[in-house]
Amino acid sequence: MSYMSTTRRSAEATPAKPCVTDPGACTVVAVISIDADSPVPPFEQVRTTLAQQMADRTLPVGTRLPTVRALAAELGIAVNTVARAYRELEAAGLVETRGRAGTFVSAAGDQRLSLAQGAAAAYADTVRALGIGRAEALEIVSAALR
Repeated sequence: MSYMSTTRRSAEATPAKPCVTDPGACTVVAVISIDADSPVPPFEQVRTTLAQQMADRTLPVGTRLPTVRALAAELGIAVNTVARAYRELEAAGLVETRGRAGTFVSAAGDQRLSLAQGAAAAYADTVRALGIGRAEALEIVSAALR
């Protein structure tokens, strides 16, 4: 069945070794779905799905991602589509490529999250000290993120 005629394709890989004993040996264990009817390009669907799984720790630091060719084959999409998603994840610091060893979830993603949480805590302390209420503080953050 061709990709264009498929509404949804998904891939699920199983760990090569137990993640508990060797996190670097883990492969993707979460499901990635591609919706061919979505206005969102397939590379973006792959990128956002993986980024979300990294953020919610479904894909912990050190997890080995499938090869570009393997994931493309599982999803029924072009190799270049997956390669672009991986390149964008690497540019964002969420994954790192270790040559022939493969692509792994980077610790930098955790560090970025940790820094953001620290900044949020400092902001919360500042607005409390200034007597600014929760609703107004959230409005300030929303405006700053625009």
